[in-house]
Amino acid sequence: MFGLGYFGYLLFMLPALALGIFAQIKVKTSFNRFSRVASKKGITGADAARAVLNAGGVYNVAVGHVRGDLTDHYDPKNNQIMLSDPVYSSTSVAAIGVAAHEAGHALQYAHGYSPIKLRAAIIPVCNIGSFLGPILIVIGAGMTYSEGVIPELGNLLYFGGIALFSAVALFQLITLPVELNASRRALRALEGGSLLDKGELKGAKSVLTAAALTYVAALVTSIMQILYYLSNFKRRK
Repeated sequence: MFGLGYFGYLLFMLPALALGIFAQIKVKTSFNRFSRVASKKGITGADAARAVLNAGGVYNVAVGHVRGDLTDHYDPKNNQIMLSDPVYSSTSVAAIGVAAHEAGHALQYAHGYSPIKLRAAIIPVCNIGSFLGPILIVIGAGMTYSEGVIPELGNLLYFGGIALFSAVALFQLITLPVELNASRRALRALEGGSLLDKGELKGAKSVLTAAALTYVAALVTSIMQILYYLSNFKRRK
């Protein structure tokens, strides 16, 4: 079924893997670069997150601290923005951009932004698909070429696995506009509140754009995996 085997898979996925590596490097270099640029107003990441929330008319979201490196996230269950070590108390342009982005997610929930609700709704299906999909693909492929086994059953399991795994790509497809929208909300609030000047705002945008590239890479990787499974299947009747 899989032609050149593992080597063929790596060869097929090489463009997506290269994009993923480039995206990770871009994020690290961009964040490191602007983490050395202190904001002129001296506000911290936590201050920026609170300012973005206030600008959006949201006052009931807590801003807390979480250990780790760039483990920043918004927790909708606890209604809390969690900022990492390099972001929470840092006054750098990079930290302010990241913190403002997470506040942008809080605004999305508070303002009823539909795509983020849809993304949250399909997370359980995505988790099942990412785990069970590849298993069904392998089992289906094996059954299709096994003697004494009805090949149609193998075909059904194979394409059922692809369908389940496609939930991962759907999740990432929805995630991309969600992340871009959060960044737009963040940058608009930073600019409107005069929290960063024009040059600093450009730096924050550079950090957030680099982060968005990682979501593009994840989507491309999932799509390429689906195409690989489809292109290597040979139906046996």
